[in-house]
Amino acid sequence: MEDKLMQNPYFVKAMEFIRDTDLNSMENGKHFIDGDNLFVNIVDSDMKTPQQARLEVHDKYIDIQVPLSKSETYGITPRNECKEPDGEMNPEKDILFFKDPVGVTITAKPGEAVVFDTETAHAPLIGEGKIHKAIFKVIALPAD
Repeated sequence: MEDKLMQNPYFVKAMEFIRDTDLNSMENGKHFIDGDNLFVNIVDSDMKTPQQARLEVHDKYIDIQVPLSKSETYGITPRNECKEPDGEMNPEKDILFFKDPVGVTITAKPGEAVVFDTETAHAPLIGEGKIHKAIFKVIALPAD
């Protein structure tokens, strides 16, 4: 996956932006870096228990999530192992949720970037309280 991502110029640009930008200084909201091909949402969100967190997938965008104010835990499952869709893919929001339970989790510390490609279901926002974070959306380029 890493080689494929590094061949995506928008992914490379996103990683450079993360490296070179003080994300904590950015205002909440959507910031376009390269049109619809690469943008970041700076948000404050309520965190959830693992039981409340829902697995989600995207078709059009790769997610790069960066917790800023505190650590964040994510549930992860290969997309092809998710068996219980919760509705249909919303093409406008590029999101499909699943009812499958969260199994494996990973935790990122503030400033660490976590990448979820289109083949990985992820359940963000596992933790307590509120979190300030950056969610980068990188256009997924078609496979050769």
